[in-house]
Amino acid sequence: MATTTRRLEGKVAIITGGAEGIGATTAKLFVEHGAKVVIADIQDELGQALCEALGTSNSTYVHCDVTNEEHIKNVVDTAVSTYGKLDIMLNNAGVMDPYKARVVDNEKSDFERVLSVNITGVFLGMKHASRVMVPQQSGSILSMASVVSNTGGVTTHAYTCAKHAIVGLTKNLAVELGQFGIRVNCLSPYVIATAQAKNFLGLDKESVENKANSVANLKGVTLTTDDVAKAALFLVSDDAKYISGHNLFMDGGFSIVNPSFNMFQYPENP
Repeated sequence: MATTTRRLEGKVAIITGGAEGIGATTAKLFVEHGAKVVIADIQDELGQALCEALGTSNSTYVHCDVTNEEHIKNVVDTAVSTYGKLDIMLNNAGVMDPYKARVVDNEKSDFERVLSVNITGVFLGMKHASRVMVPQQSGSILSMASVVSNTGGVTTHAYTCAKHAIVGLTKNLAVELGQFGIRVNCLSPYVIATAQAKNFLGLDKESVENKANSVANLKGVTLTTDDVAKAALFLVSDDAKYISGHNLFMDGGFSIVNPSFNMFQYPENP
């Protein structure tokens, strides 16, 4: 019987926003593949419970508000002091603001909060990961973008702006850090029924998935946190050793389609 290859054997990873949703699912998969994982989040009970489930020999929880540079610095320093190095930085923490259809109804405070967490937090994660990765001449930095990093009209102005910014920052940092053997990428999933999405839409899990699937391009399959975790695993592993500066879309072709043109619309499914 073939044995499963542990693709992150001996690696050390930080996952911000790792206490639930995509972050938690990815943490579990990383540990399954041999990584030591530092969970960084503001949800202490969820984070600590996840570490107990993963095993305290495999994981550590650190309280971290990603908008606070001292918190980010502490997470990175904790990873290095606990496990000896840092190989993977996954900037996953993010928030959404209330949807308001008209820009004139949007609040400056909501806009700034979303950018503070979703892009300044990513910048700080990149900065402090770089601080320890550059001397070791290796590492992988992955940030969670979104289908709205390319497509307008799907969600709020602030969230769309922040996810576009992640792509630009990813490209710029990939150029800077390539000389040190450090790869920098981002990942752009379609709608997933996470707690954040359910709260934003005011719907339960099944309703979020039904709504997402109804306007999806690729039919017959539902995107899950497991799918995103597997893509993250690939991008941070040595299987992707020559991929850098890339934004990987997991959207079933949603972002490349203008639904106004139904050139290939069949009257009935074959």
